[in-house]
Amino acid sequence: MTDSDSEPPRITVYGCGPDEAVLFRELASRFDITPTITDAPVSPATIELASGSRCISVGHKTRITNSTLRALGHAGVEYISTRSIGYNHLDVDYASGVGISVGNVSYSPDSVADYTLMLMLMAVRDAKSTIRRTDVHDYRLSELRGRELRDLTVGVIGTGRIGTAVMDRLRGFGCRILAHDNRPRTDADYVPLDELLKLSDMVTLHAPLTSETRHLLDRQRMEQMKHGALIVNTGRGALIDTEALVEALESGKLGGAALDVLEGEEGIFYADRRDEPIDSKPLLRLQSLPNVLISPHTAYYTDHALSDMVENSLTNCLTFESRSQHG
Repeated sequence: MTDSDSEPPRITVYGCGPDEAVLFRELASRFDITPTITDAPVSPATIELASGSRCISVGHKTRITNSTLRALGHAGVEYISTRSIGYNHLDVDYASGVGISVGNVSYSPDSVADYTLMLMLMAVRDAKSTIRRTDVHDYRLSELRGRELRDLTVGVIGTGRIGTAVMDRLRGFGCRILAHDNRPRTDADYVPLDELLKLSDMVTLHAPLTSETRHLLDRQRMEQMKHGALIVNTGRGALIDTEALVEALESGKLGGAALDVLEGEEGIFYADRRDEPIDSKPLLRLQSLPNVLISPHTAYYTDHALSDMVENSLTNCLTFESRSQHG
């Protein structure tokens, strides 16, 4: 048995923004959990904040190094709940090796699915150029006519909760939908990846980032795509070979891209960089293109999804504590 028999379980929440902090304080009280909340990411310098907590919660915005995982293990941390679906910001196997279990959280797939559809519609209607012209009071029609989703074939790579929610929305537009997943789990029209790329006017990425899916869309696969095809990515930036993407866009091979995630976004996104130089050449090249939309990994960020993340982080902590007591 543990001290949790007489005292509420503790959780240290790292990298916690102000909006998340409000929810953690409110829900932790309801769950009878004692939270320690900091906006600082977990690192060797902040390990002491985890003192007395066997469970910590971390965000996806900062990579957790193996040395930090090792220090957490020495500090008595046994469980990490990441406030994300993906695990690519930490080494789960290494964590296990130092005695730490890692769990993720599920949240409303509608947040990312809605945003994905918004990016799709903006991409096919040349929204970036239209808004830029209007902002400087140029109200002429674009030389580039928009297209309608019902006339397009959309390829969905990855049909988990988010990919499935995207397909549910696309059906309302009447477009042809093709799907690819190593584990087909819906009644969608599944095809091999090469076939999907050759037939799709637009490709949207919803696969998890693993060693197998890193640079899933590389130079060779982009060459297989239709001339003028569009790419939408609200999954993980490294699903795309960014250098190859820039070249395909600049050459005219691809017609455009809408990216909420970007390879190398760490240390750039989630901060005000207006008065600082940006040292990511691919990002600067992409942003200079009139047919590329970029947003800072914000598709998940809705009130509903944030509440889900916080609640499920606390639920993970309680589940871990319960299993520890009865295991």
